[in-house]
Amino acid sequence: MTDTFNRRALLALATAVGTGAAMPSLAQHLDRAGDKHMDDMMAIPPDSPVVAMLIHPKMIALDLIGPMTVLNILRCRIDLVWKDKTPISTELGIPFTATRTFEDCPRDLDVLLVPGGILGTIDCMNDPQVMAFLADRGSRAKWVTSVCTGGLAVAAAGLLKGYDATAHWTIADLLPLMGARHVDRRVVADRNRMTCGGVTAGIDLALTLAAELRGEEAARNVQLIMEYSPMPPFRNGTPAEAGPDRVTAMRARRTWMDAQAMSAATAAGKRLGIPV
Repeated sequence: MTDTFNRRALLALATAVGTGAAMPSLAQHLDRAGDKHMDDMMAIPPDSPVVAMLIHPKMIALDLIGPMTVLNILRCRIDLVWKDKTPISTELGIPFTATRTFEDCPRDLDVLLVPGGILGTIDCMNDPQVMAFLADRGSRAKWVTSVCTGGLAVAAAGLLKGYDATAHWTIADLLPLMGARHVDRRVVADRNRMTCGGVTAGIDLALTLAAELRGEEAARNVQLIMEYSPMPPFRNGTPAEAGPDRVTAMRARRTWMDAQAMSAATAAGKRLGIPV
């Protein structure tokens, strides 16, 4: 019995020692395999859509991050674009840095996307350099898109003249001042223009765009990966759901900002030759 136990113990010890000696090699192999798997997953295919996303000071971070997440999972080639590569700050205080400047942004894009943030949008509308960049790239892009108040900046660049469009509900009625036809829907697609309502609607826009770029099944796959199936705790996300009292109270808190947006939209309409 003792001899049998000793032989078993010795065999177990030898096995343990052998396994221990092999473990670093096995771990290294698994690390390399894991790295290769991640590299394969993250690789951008040569035919990937080329996407330029404008970033700007006072931008709403989620306006950018929602669509960026969708298009990243779709394996698009994404660049963040601004005048220079100085970090810009969002409403959260979290900085973003451009990967390309206006000058070195590709001239021919599959997607041009403009996020919102009302004060940042107004600054963009009044900035000739930003307007010139959007007008130039937007004139050739296969898709011109916007999220939230970004629709005003796209319109101010002359890219929504004669198109159905929407934007954040507080300022969407300004779109006709710049030649667009306001349609009250969460996502509005008219030919190669796609615009949406506020902030979270950017995910809906990006999934709709994903279906156009890669087909419905690919877009459905992205939605499943993101587990995007909204079930908000309150039905309060639109003026109709919130009711007139809440809408009136919110508008009262935005009087100055909305007046600035009106001024910028009126000035843009004049530049674009839109009849008053």
